[in-house]
Amino acid sequence: MQLKLVARAVAAALVPAVLGACATTGHEAAPTPNSLSFAEVGVPTTDAQKRAVQASDLAVIDGQARKIGYHTILRSGQRAGDGIFGELVDIHGKPVMAADGSHTISDAIDFSSLIQKDGALFMISHFESRPGAMYLSKLAQNAESGELSADWTRSIDFSAIHGLWVPCAGSVTPWGSHLGSEEYEPDAAKWNPASGKIDDYYNAMAAYTGGDLHKINPYYYGYPVEVAVENAQGATRVMQHHSMGRLAIELAKVMPDQRTVYISDDGTNVGLYMFVADKAGDLSAGTLYAATWLQLDDRNGGNAKLAWIDLGHATDAEIKQVLDAGPPRFDDIFSRAEPNKDGSCPAGYGSINTSAGHECLMIKPGMEKIASRLETRRYAALMGATTEFRKEEGITFDPATRSLFVSMSEVARGMEDHAKNGKPTGKYDAGGPNDVRLPYNRCGVVYRLPLGSDAAVGSDYVAKSMHGLVSGRMTQAWDKNSPIPAYTGALANNKCDINGIANPDNLTFIEGYHTLIIGEDTGSGHQNDAVWSYNLMDGQLTRIETTPYGSETTSVYWYPNVNGHAYLMSVIQHPYGESDEDKVGANSPERRAYVGYIGPFPAMDGK
Repeated sequence: MQLKLVARAVAAALVPAVLGACATTGHEAAPTPNSLSFAEVGVPTTDAQKRAVQASDLAVIDGQARKIGYHTILRSGQRAGDGIFGELVDIHGKPVMAADGSHTISDAIDFSSLIQKDGALFMISHFESRPGAMYLSKLAQNAESGELSADWTRSIDFSAIHGLWVPCAGSVTPWGSHLGSEEYEPDAAKWNPASGKIDDYYNAMAAYTGGDLHKINPYYYGYPVEVAVENAQGATRVMQHHSMGRLAIELAKVMPDQRTVYISDDGTNVGLYMFVADKAGDLSAGTLYAATWLQLDDRNGGNAKLAWIDLGHATDAEIKQVLDAGPPRFDDIFSRAEPNKDGSCPAGYGSINTSAGHECLMIKPGMEKIASRLETRRYAALMGATTEFRKEEGITFDPATRSLFVSMSEVARGMEDHAKNGKPTGKYDAGGPNDVRLPYNRCGVVYRLPLGSDAAVGSDYVAKSMHGLVSGRMTQAWDKNSPIPAYTGALANNKCDINGIANPDNLTFIEGYHTLIIGEDTGSGHQNDAVWSYNLMDGQLTRIETTPYGSETTSVYWYPNVNGHAYLMSVIQHPYGESDEDKVGANSPERRAYVGYIGPFPAMDGK
């Protein structure tokens, strides 16, 4: 497909000139930053420590010591008011029943936001399940201590959008709404129109419609989902943003201009995306872009220039109209062909390698806009964007340095160099461009992306480059050439350096205090997942939380001032659910997930 080759050549030629003309915009030097440090939490070594939630008990803020700790607001299955937190419901709002006749409770809690409206405080929590769920909880706040508790909780109704699919991470918009996600979009290329089935992962969604998969379609799911709290009584409004593309969305993060949005794509052979809305504070229409990685070197997770491929303009309304009229099938959008024996594609077909593997596709006439929003990753690859990233996770932003931060849980698969004799080969590079050529690092990397102005895009928040900032370090258990010996004894199940990150996932930034917070999603990298504080000024990395066996740290998110108090939200997902399952019984209450926070802190927004 000539269009792809031309797009890549143009991107490679233009980026150096664009970088020179549109480097990070000048701004006054940031004032001397405030200071923040935490008492470090030790690595869990005893069985009791490995079962516990351990969090820093002291923060030093501008030289003043402050007692803090981990505080639980709710656990999955807990009743608050008339609601049961995490109970999954069907399209009629009735409980989804398990095989044994019990109500289904999800322990897969992920992003949980704090939302203020008309003097009331609410929390919106994701349950990363099929069917998915979000719960709205009304919170009470102790005015003196700042401690939070739940008055009531209830499930948010998503029947207007055919239910909710695997909501993962999220963010809070500058205008105060909750911006959620739908991760691991179902692969419509494998959808069976006769049965309505794809695979067991998708088929589980039948529970939402009472067992009938024909009432749903894979193109219904995989979008950013915004929820606005409308009043102090907790009325909610749900908006599914088809204009922003359909991906395995980890989260979308809105920049201060209220127009530019970065979107991470979780999984294998995925891309990085930027959406620029037509109007500030309105995500219902805009132009979507996908990044091309132009590698400069491969040290410390790599260093690259970025070019942005324009995927076109769309509105929620026009894509929704197509879905409401009867969603197209995959073969209505693309023609497919088998690769030639030498791995090339037949004439007229684009050769791509995405999460679906190597494919030869041709967009059918007139289906370009539909392809850009319903098959965003495949379309981006056909247009010349890079789809080689692995486990692209959290996104956060530092306004003082105008830096975006993005985590890659692993540097592996498509991010490695599988070329032979200069030709991309292997499962993850064959048929693709092999843009990313980095050394394997199973422990992952957090990247820094300086932002600047771009007149062509029409935004002052465009990433022009990307480089590794904080890298995990493999021990000899994973890399025989590592200088770090494999751990033994109580630490034997840690295959990444215990003094560094392992599989970074969610990120947040403490503005004004040069502090990046990094949460982990790791199983064998670290036996117990951790949350870290990273000081941008001196590079100091401090462990500030560890979580129980088999759990994942999710939803680290900073709130600098909620009625005079600050909070670092921290969710503990599925204890004993990813490893060490045999440590407790199948129905043990220890398996229940936690929604809570580290703090409370005094207000830390400079006011």
